[in-house]
Parts: sequence; structure tokens; C-alpha cells
Amino acid sequence: MAIDQLVVTSPGKEAATAAPATGAPESRRSFTTRLPSLTGLRFPAALLVFAYHAGLPIPSMRVLADDAAEFDLYKVVGQMGGLGVSFFFVLSGFVLTWSARKQDTAKAFWRRRFVKIYPNYLVAWGLAMALFASAYTPIRDAVANLFMLQVWAPDFNLNFSVDPPSWSLGAEAVFYASFPLLHRLFLRIRPQHLKYWIGGAVAGIIATPALAYALLPSGPGIPGGELSSVSQYWFSYVLPPVRLLDFALGMLVAHAVMNGRWRNIGMIWSSVLLVAGYVLTYYVPYLYGQRAACIIPIVLLIAAAAVADAENRFTIFRNRTMLWLGEISFAFYLLHFVVLTYGRTLLGDRMFSAPVGAAVLVAEAGVAVLLSWALYALVERPITKRFSKPRKRSVPQIG
Repeated sequence: MAIDQLVVTSPGKEAATAAPATGAPESRRSFTTRLPSLTGLRFPAALLVFAYHAGLPIPSMRVLADDAAEFDLYKVVGQMGGLGVSFFFVLSGFVLTWSARKQDTAKAFWRRRFVKIYPNYLVAWGLAMALFASAYTPIRDAVANLFMLQVWAPDFNLNFSVDPPSWSLGAEAVFYASFPLLHRLFLRIRPQHLKYWIGGAVAGIIATPALAYALLPSGPGIPGGELSSVSQYWFSYVLPPVRLLDFALGMLVAHAVMNGRWRNIGMIWSSVLLVAGYVLTYYVPYLYGQRAACIIPIVLLIAAAAVADAENRFTIFRNRTMLWLGEISFAFYLLHFVVLTYGRTLLGDRMFSAPVGAAVLVAEAGVAVLLSWALYALVERPITKRFSKPRKRSVPQIG
């Protein structure tokens, strides 16, 4: 998911004064910093979503000839898409809060978000329609996708039509629309009370699947035979006001870190907990795995990476390669499904053994990276640079 430039100052200070937690909640430290580790983490998150789509056992995606191998792959990657999306939603709230500008206006913020997000989105939409989606997508669904409205009805085929990963941008649009108001609200929270708000957001996220299972019809089921209905899945996983909890959680955690109200456990232990959370997804009802099992480790890892960057400590995500991959990750997120689907078309009827199939998927990931680089270099970066700020009107000289 796209996030703002990771050049950050704390809200309300020209020369930023904020406190990454180092153990003592009362600690304070002045800093103005970048968050390269969070940039670097964006690509692994996008790669999780790629892995999920690459492992879908459906004819338009699969490359493995052996059914058992295909379904074994899906067992491993079946919850990676939900993990990657939740990570991006929390990360977006965290970084936009951290990078909030003191004198910024809602209009200026929305302008920056639009020019960064929509041109890439439009290119991905156009490629998907041209290469495969127009053959089976109703016009109303295509138009709904064009305007990021595909997330507002409990219709699985609509939600994931045209370029399926782009559904999350329909949710992000609501996040961006809400951010100026939420930011003003959260700035008024006393630092010592942030833990209660964070706990409330986590509780709301965990409660969402319970509400879906308890209150919504149990059928018809979503494609793939998972143990949830279309309406349950839409309410818990897709509906923007519900997913706003993830975004708000990221915002609240950013405030806690900047105010020295965060107990940092470090990136290693956060990563261990994230792996444990992912394993847990296979032992809880499906929607809990999609929505809740990994949310606490996600928050811990994002906060730990921000603290590491604020303290200028080494992480494996802040080298030049990871930073480059992080910069193109939004384009990769939008284009990878196009590559996987059209790649399957180009392969015709050929299916492969597990080793060859793995090589094919790696090659497709490489193609997606190269196309994403082109989209970033030719569309995202120049348009963002040119249109993020309105042109200054020249004042005519008199006399």
C-alpha cells in the first residue's frame, strides 16, 4: 500500500521533539529522522500478497501439475494475503501520523495522496482490462473499480474484479479521507491514555470476526470452500469503515512511540511473534486468521522498526536494495496479479513439476519487479514530484 514520504517530524513541532521508547516511558529525545526500515519492510509485505495469489489453486493462476503439490502450496500461503494487507493498513496509519506536517491542510494532504495513488491505480486498471478482465467483467463492475467503489457491496466477484489486489485502495481512500479528522482527534489524547485507545482498537479488530460469524448469514460461502460466507467475509475483511480500525491502530501506535509511551521489544522478538501469529492462523476460524491473529505482532514489528531507525540502529531492511524495493512496492502490489494472470495465459495449457513451477513463479516475480520499476520511474515518481504541490502563480510586474 502506498504511504507518504518517510521524512518525518512529530506533530505540532517545527524541530521535531518526540520519544521513541527505549524502555523508560518517560524518556524524551529530539530528532528529525527518516524511517528507511519501514520503507524496506514494504516489499516483503507486498511479496506476501504475491505469494498468496501465486498459490491460489484456480485455473487462471496455478502452474503446478500435481494437485497435491498445488494444495500443499496453498496451505502454506493461504493466509499471507491477509497478513500483507493488514500490515499495509497499519503501516499507512503509522507513517502518515509520524510524517504529519504542522501547517498542513486537509486539501493539501488529499492532493498528495491522490497524485501518489491514483495514477498507478489507473495504469493497473487499464492493463488488467486490456489483457484479461474485459472478457468477463460487467461494465458496471469495471466502472466501480475505476472509481474505487468495488468495496461497498457484499459481492465477492465485484470486490475482487478487474485487478483484485486493488480492492484495498478502495479502503485506503476512506482512510485518507478520514485522516485529517482522526489526526486532530488523536492529538488531543493524553499520552498516558494512549494505551487504552490502542487496546480498544485491538479489541475491536479481534471482535470483528466474532460479530461477523454471530450476526451475518452463514451462506453462501466464498469461493474456495472457506468457512465463512460472502457477507461475513465482506464485513470482516473488506468493508472500509471496519478496516479503518487497522489504520487507526497504526496512528495511535505512532503517537505512543513519539510520546515515549511504547514498550519496545525489538525487531527480532517482534518477528518471532509474527511467525507464531501466522502459524496460529491455521488453528483459528478462517476470519480470525485473516483479520486478527497477526495484528499484535504487526504493530510490534512496525513500532520496533521505527524505534530502530530513530535510534540509528542497524536493521536488514535499510540497505540500498531494500530501500529501492520498498520504493517500487506500491507499483509491485498493483501489477503482480496482472503478471500472474497474463503469464498463465501466455503459458497456455502447460503445467509444471514443483521445481519448474517454483522457477516460473520466481521469474514472474522478477518480471513484476521490472514492470513495477518502470511504473514507479515513469509514472509514480514524476507525477508525484510535479503535482504534489500546486503551481505557484506568478505575480505580474508593474511598471
